[in-house]
Amino acid sequence: MQHTMVPSDRVEHVAVYGCDGTKLGTIERLMLDKVSGTVAYAVIKTGRLLGIHHHYPVQWSALKYDPGRQAFQAELTPEQLSSGPCEFDGDEFDWGDRSRPYPHPNYWSI
Repeated sequence: MQHTMVPSDRVEHVAVYGCDGTKLGTIERLMLDKVSGTVAYAVIKTGRLLGIHHHYPVQWSALKYDPGRQAFQAELTPEQLSSGPCEFDGDEFDWGDRSRPYPHPNYWSI
């Protein structure tokens, strides 16, 4: 019998594809809300551009698992993903700070 539970370490490094079929990146980590116990968002790690990875937060609810592809699907294009908040390798980014609103609906909201 198939169930819908998956350990977090099995979600990390899974590919994420955009609405146009383009690979956006992979899930680097999940951010959990300590109070509610739910996954708030996933951090998507994109490919290297000039040797630097970019890391983007996307609401967990915006990702849908595609069993045929064994990957996640997001209703985002690469341009929409890159228009949101971002951390570059080595940056100090407060992943828990959700105080700044962003225009795309798949990012966190306040």
